[in-house]
Amino acid sequence: MTHELSSIIDFIRYGASRFSAAGLTFGHSHDNPIDEATHLVLAALHLPPDLPPAYGTGRLVADERERVLALIERRIVERVPVAYLVGETWFAGLKFKSDSRALVPRSPIAELIEGRFTPWLDDRHVERALDLCTGSGCIGIAMAEYNPDWQVDIVDISDDALSLANENIAYQHVEGRVRAIKSDLFSGVKGERYDLIVSNPPYVTNDEYAAMPAEYSHEPVLGLTSGDDGLDITLRILAEAADHLTDDGLLIVEVGDSEHALVELLPELPFVWLEFKVGQMGIFALERRDLVEHASAIAAVRATRP
Repeated sequence: MTHELSSIIDFIRYGASRFSAAGLTFGHSHDNPIDEATHLVLAALHLPPDLPPAYGTGRLVADERERVLALIERRIVERVPVAYLVGETWFAGLKFKSDSRALVPRSPIAELIEGRFTPWLDDRHVERALDLCTGSGCIGIAMAEYNPDWQVDIVDISDDALSLANENIAYQHVEGRVRAIKSDLFSGVKGERYDLIVSNPPYVTNDEYAAMPAEYSHEPVLGLTSGDDGLDITLRILAEAADHLTDDGLLIVEVGDSEHALVELLPELPFVWLEFKVGQMGIFALERRDLVEHASAIAAVRATRP
C-alpha cells in the first residue's frame, strides 16, 4: 500500500516497479524504469538529478506524496513522457524546459556537444553555427553554452517549437549569443553562412510512426515523420546546405534508422558515420566540398521527391 511509502528512495523504487509492471515504453531520455522513475520523483520534488545519495532517505510530506503518486499514475494511464509531466529534462548536462510544443530532447548529438565535436572541429575555426529543425532549442543552446565564443542561430518551421526554444534561450541566459528564427529549413536564413550546421530533423518513416508506442503520440508529428523512407527532409538539407556553409564548413545530421536507406539512395556520397560510446547512432558528417562535388547526384534523387 502506498501509505507505507516514506522516503525518496521508496517512491523511486515504487515508481520503477509500477512502470515495469505496466509495460511502459522508455525512449524519451531514458531507457529503463529506474531512471524514468528517478527523473519523475526528483523533478516533482524540485531536486537535482545528481542528488547526493544521503538525501535519498529524506521523507516526503503529505502534499509531496500526493503530487508524486499522481504523476506516477498519469505516466502509466496516459502514457505521457516524464519530461512533459514534470516540464523539464536534461540534455548535454543542461536543464531545459520541455512540453508538447516540441520533441523531448534526447539526441546522441549531446555527446558530440559535450566533447566539443572532437576531432571534427579540432583544426577548424568556428564563429557561427546553425541548429536546423531546432525544436526545443536544446542542440543550439547547448552548443552556445559549451562554446561561449560561437554565435548560434536556431531555426524551426513550428511557431510552437520556437516559442519553447525562446523560453529556453532565456532560461539558459544565452540571449546575446543565440538567435531563434522561423524558417522552413534554410528559407529564413537566405544569404547566411555557417562554419557548422547541425541538424536532428524528422526521420521517422510513415509506417514506423503508425507502429510507435503511445508515448510518441504526445509529441508533435511534425517533428517526427519525413515520408515513406524518413528522408524527405534530410535530402532537402543535403541539396541546400552547401549554399549556407563556409568553404571549410561541416554538416552533421542525425537520420537514425534511416541510415541504410540514405546510403542506398546516395552510395557515392562519402558519409562519415560518427561513433559514440555505444557505437554508431545514425549520425553522419559531410564536408561542404563533398556536398558540392556530389550536388548532381543529390539533385537527381531530390527530383524524385515532392
